[in-house]
Amino acid sequence: MKKSAANIVCFGEVLWDLLPTGKVAGGAPMNVAFHANQLGVTSHMISRIGNDDLGKDLLNLLTQKGVDTSLVQIDEIYATGSVKVTLDEKGSPSYEIISPVAWDFIDVNPTIISAVHNADAFVYGSLAARNETTRNTLLKLLESVKLKVFDVNLRSPFYNKSLIVQLLHKADIVKMNDEELVVIGEWLGINDTEANTAIKIKTHFNCQQLIVTRGAEGAWLLDEKEMITAEGVSIEVQDTIGSGDSFLAAYISKMLQGESLESCLQFAAATGAYVATQKGGTPDFTEAIIWELIKK
Repeated sequence: MKKSAANIVCFGEVLWDLLPTGKVAGGAPMNVAFHANQLGVTSHMISRIGNDDLGKDLLNLLTQKGVDTSLVQIDEIYATGSVKVTLDEKGSPSYEIISPVAWDFIDVNPTIISAVHNADAFVYGSLAARNETTRNTLLKLLESVKLKVFDVNLRSPFYNKSLIVQLLHKADIVKMNDEELVVIGEWLGINDTEANTAIKIKTHFNCQQLIVTRGAEGAWLLDEKEMITAEGVSIEVQDTIGSGDSFLAAYISKMLQGESLESCLQFAAATGAYVATQKGGTPDFTEAIIWELIKK
């Protein structure tokens, strides 16, 4: 696929999801970089891995897929991140996230500051901010970004209200799922319908766009003018690991390529649905596969 002129930088955890069927590369920001890259947007990953076989395997995988790894740091003390994943009968995952690991200690340096400054979008989440070192690096990088995209991605017990609120206030575009919408709404004392809660959260944090993924029900997008809806896609779920990450990658990719917001949201919803039909968070696919799913 021909690459667009756009480029994004994703910041945070890279790791292996240790599934009952074996290990699969993961970490929300890494999944976003992986999928944006296969959708034609040049993607760079800022993270940190251990000097170990799991880290080398991650670098090899990302390099093979065309994701730039020149900003991935090597840690001589801490191991590459891993997560023990269990799936319920519906394919929904629960996670045991190992701590501390290498991505808890991402250092700030002039090279990554420059890369972030030159990116068309900077994607970050809340999990990588669980440790002070990486959190401080993230806050420093957010000072010089054109477009800040926050994937809320709450992972218990590694978040708290004050941290999430701080990261929300810095974001231009926010993506959350319907369960996270309820949690944040409760923090703000909002007792309203789901749609009105979304509107009030967007207003409170004054972000340009708020995206709410709603599982089988599709997704909402609120911008300054309206609420746009994408219907859900009927699928047979294998597991939902990385579904929201692929949704975000697809949305950002189409938005940076100049598509209408309606088209961006529809394509993103179908991409997230497709990934849920596959094992793990980083399956290969083409745009043609996604458009076929939309036509069904």
